Parts: sequence; C-alpha cells; structure tokens
Amino acid sequence: MNAMVYQCQNCGTRFRKWGGKCDECGAWNSITEEAPIAVQGKIKKHLSKTKADNIQFHDLVGTTVPALRLESGLGEFDRVCGGGLVQGSAILVGGDPGIGKSTLLLQVLAALSQHNQQQELVYYYISGEEGIEQIRMRARRLEISNRNILLAANNELQTILQAMDKMPKSSVLVVDSIQTLYTDALESAPGTVAQVRTCASELIRLAKQKDICLILVGHVTKEGAIAGPRVLEHMVDCVLYFEGERNHQFRILRTVKNRFGATDEIGVFEMTELGLKEVINPSALFIKDRLPIAGSCIFVGVEGTRPVLMEIQTLISPSSFGTPRRSVVGWDSSRLSMILAVLETRCQLPLGAYDIYLNVAGGLRIQEPAADLAVAAALMSSALKKAVNDKLVIFGEVGLGGEIRSVGHINARLKEAVKLGFHTSYIPTQPKGQMKEIEHLIKTKEIATLGILLKLMNNPEINL
Repeated sequence: MNAMVYQCQNCGTRFRKWGGKCDECGAWNSITEEAPIAVQGKIKKHLSKTKADNIQFHDLVGTTVPALRLESGLGEFDRVCGGGLVQGSAILVGGDPGIGKSTLLLQVLAALSQHNQQQELVYYYISGEEGIEQIRMRARRLEISNRNILLAANNELQTILQAMDKMPKSSVLVVDSIQTLYTDALESAPGTVAQVRTCASELIRLAKQKDICLILVGHVTKEGAIAGPRVLEHMVDCVLYFEGERNHQFRILRTVKNRFGATDEIGVFEMTELGLKEVINPSALFIKDRLPIAGSCIFVGVEGTRPVLMEIQTLISPSSFGTPRRSVVGWDSSRLSMILAVLETRCQLPLGAYDIYLNVAGGLRIQEPAADLAVAAALMSSALKKAVNDKLVIFGEVGLGGEIRSVGHINARLKEAVKLGFHTSYIPTQPKGQMKEIEHLIKTKEIATLGILLKLMNNPEINL
C-alpha cells in the first residue's frame, strides 16, 4: 500500500510529513494529506508500446494560416483577448468571489451569439456551483434570452468530457469553476492540487483536439492570485484577472498572459442593474471628478497598448507617532519609499516626520515606473501647498540620483492627453527631433532632474 503524501494547496510542493507552513511559498495551513496517484507503472508500460513513428514532424517553412478569431462584439473583452477568441484556445478567468465573473461570461456568450448569427454556432455554459434555474434567474435579470446558449449543472469530469466529445467544432465552452470539478480516478477532494491539475489538463487536451474555445473560471486566494498550483496558469493560453472593489461600480479585466496578443491589456466595465457595461473612454471617467487642489496630479499611464489618464492624489500631515505612517492605494509602497528618500536627499525636501498618504483615484493600480515623476510632483504640491495646473500631465521615471529617465510610448501618452483637452506636459528629456510629431499639439517641458521640478514648483510666477 502506497504511503500518503502531503501537498501544499497553494504551490503544489510535496512533503514527507505535515507542517504548518510551506517552506516553498510561505503559505500557512496550506499543506494537506493526499493519496498518491498510482500511475507510474501505467505510464512506463504505455511508453514501452509507443513507437517514434507515431510523431509527425513538419518543417518550419510552410503555408501560414492566421489564427481564426471569434469576435464577441464586446470591444473591451475582445481587446484583452487580443482581438477575439481563438479556436482551440484555453482561457483562465480569475477574480474575487462576487466580483462578477459569472455575469461577465454569461454576457460574453450572449454577445458572441448575437455578433455571430450567420455562423449558427452553439455556446455551452457548465456550472459546478449553481443550478440551471439560478443561471436562468441571472439571465432574466440581465435581459438575456438566447436558444444558442445551452446550460448544464455538473462537476464530474468524465461526464463533461463525454459532452465535449459531442460538441461541434468551433464551439465555446465555459466551465464555472475549475475548483469544483473532480474525477473518480483520484481519491483527493475537489479543489485540491491534484484534482485541479488533472481536470484542467484533460479539459484542455480535449478542447485542443476538438478546436473548442475553453474558458475556465478560477477562484483566487486572499493575496489575489489564482488558487491552486501555478502550473495551471502555464497550461492555459490566456490568463485574465477580473479586478475591482465590490462597493465600486467599475471593474477592470486585466490580461496577465496571452499567447495570441499583448499582455497587460485592460478592459474597463461598469457594473449596472443590467449587468456589466463597457466603458469606451476610461480616461475621461477616471479624472472627471478631480478637484484642483494641492497634492493632485494627472499621470498618463499605458496599460498594454492603451494610454489611460489617471489622477494621483497625495496627502501630507504631521505625524502623531514616533514612526510616520505610509499608506499607499494603487501603487507600489516600496517605490514610494524610494521617491521620498530621493526627495529628502537630492532635493532637501523634509518629509520624514510626516504621515504620507497616496491614492490612485478610480480603483486602478499602476505597475509601471513612469508614474515616478507624477508622484514626486504630487508630493511637492502637497508639501508646498501649491496646486498643479488642471491642464497639465506629468510622467517619467526617477532614478536614485534624482535624474529623470525616459519612458516608452511618449507620443501615444501625449495624444491621449490632447484628446481630453490637456495643453501642457512635463516629460523626461528627449533626443532632438523626437517630438516633431506631437509638439504642435501640446506644449512640452522637458525635466532633467527633480531639482528642476522643485524650482518650478517654488517659483510663484509660474502657473504649473
């Protein structure tokens, strides 16, 4: 009889005995006892019968056929997928409970059916968490009524595989969620590493054989990562995260991995009574409620291929404790510490004894260093109690020496700013002739160091 094994449900690492903490990923209480999979002998036996002639090799040069994409008509969803769904691809959608994943995918199926009426395709939705009537209740609330969308409630892998085998080519299948599926071949409970990995592997294998576009819904951990082994993200072709605050009406669908398109793309949706509504121009949405006060600054970020304007807010107040507080929402807290250190050391701006709060308005999260200069400007504005011009945009990377380094997509950032009525920009120093395309549309001021920016802020004759 095989001995039991202990496996971390967060990263998949195996141990000989139980422990309270996983040494590999650092998660607590994630190690559980599981029965081993006795397939090693079967694999060896199968390999002994396999002949090398069964594998057909082809040269790299040949007829190149572009991947066939199925557009949904939802521009924001198609954007994050790289232009639409690719036949035979596997997509993993993760997000917090109640964020709207099931609502989004039900609307996507309805949009696919509506946008591709001439192709007469059938779309399938299998739920392991809800009954059919519950799904129909949601569809009625969303005012979705379509006979090309077939519903089922099942969480047994073998039954789902049999149903997939009968599906026509180019079908779209949504499985909600992968953590609820199980197979009798394993003794472990649904949601464990072995079950999730095995079920996902079988579904993806059959989907690629049948050219079925498979969309898997995945649960997330407290840290926001998709639950289960990270190998699940490596097995699929595209990984999407559905983000947003429950009490906030905006939702962001972010691409983390995409074999058929750009990564770090975002799609913005607004949660309404009739479900999720596309936000065509998120820049205007995120800055529409801005007040021209000290500590506020407009930054032009790039998410994938889309430039987005967002407001960076800072607040500096005297500290009531010996250790000043640093509170950051929507940005990297360690990067804020670096900017504060540069401001104190290179610009002699004393901020060490103050509580500092930083917020990216609108629920967005900035992940690029191009926001350094905008954050520094907002901090200077708050410290000097001088408001920044409401028609000014700022972006650039700050080095430890206080120098401003160049960033990418400068022309695209400035064009987006011009569209929304901004007429001035502070940017890093550019090579001569680099700004010919855009300089006649917006006034640009090249900033070489943080010291130059501080002098501009201190000059009462200059209206920033």
